[in-house]
Parts: sequence; C-alpha cells; structure tokens
Amino acid sequence: MSDQTLLTLWDDVRTKTLDVLKGLDDVHARWAPPNLQNSCLWHAGHNFVVAEFLASRALGVPAQLPENWLKMFSWESNPAHIRTEEWPPLAVVTTALSEQHRRLREVFAGLTPDQLDAADPGKPERSARRTILIAMQDEARHIGEVMLLRKMMTKTFVVAGTSFA
Repeated sequence: MSDQTLLTLWDDVRTKTLDVLKGLDDVHARWAPPNLQNSCLWHAGHNFVVAEFLASRALGVPAQLPENWLKMFSWESNPAHIRTEEWPPLAVVTTALSEQHRRLREVFAGLTPDQLDAADPGKPERSARRTILIAMQDEARHIGEVMLLRKMMTKTFVVAGTSFA
C-alpha cells in the first residue's frame, strides 16, 4: 500500500514549484539580485537535481540527470561561473520538473512500507522515507526563494506581478 501522505506532499510541493515559475521568461528566470548568484532558473534546476539525486540514492536506482545539470544545479554549483549559453531554457527545466514529478510519483506510489523504512544506502542512519522527505523540504524552501526573487523583480524593475496561493 502506498504512503498517501508522501504522495500528497510530493504533489503539493512540485505543483507549487511549477506554479511559481509560470509567467517567467528566460531573461527574468536568469536574473539574480546584485551580490547574489541564484536565479529562479537555478532554483528550479536545483529542485530537479536534489529530488533526483536523493530519491535515486535512497532507493538504490540510477539517477536520471540531464547532462551537466549536476554541475549547474547541485548544492556545490556556482552559477556565477556557468557561461550564459550553457544554461537550459526555463521551458526545458519546467518540462523536466513535470516529467520527473510524474515518474517519481509512480515510483513513490509503488513503494512498500518496508522499502520506505529501509536504510538509505548513502546515509544508513536514516530511512529512504526520511531522505525523500528531506528532498521535498529542500524544494519547499527553494519555492520561497523563487517567490522572493519574483517579488524583488516586481519592486526593482517592470515585471508583471503574480499572486501565489
């Protein structure tokens, strides 16, 4: 039997990620405030990489990461050192997020309680369930970062405002 709470949280977090990115064009998606380096695009790609990396590690399956995304979007990445032409368009990232949502939802729905309670091979002190939840918590924090960047854009230059529920 699938863990309905895990599935509900996954649906909620990823839907909010996709909603907060709606209406952004590539120029604004790549904007970062002075003295900061993480753009809305970086946060979006980071959400993909963290979910993929942690879920695949916790479940002992290969990660499905697009080429160079780990370098661009990981927790160790440095967006200021990525050439402009290397960044994927926002539409590519949002499509990847949508497809990953569907794919991982199917995986999560098929997990048994024993599989979720099994040790994460990369962090044996915690369960696979806990690692998957950590990925979702991280994504929720990055949603807030994107919302703040969107708010800053509306206050510092002309960008249509968006309300987020």
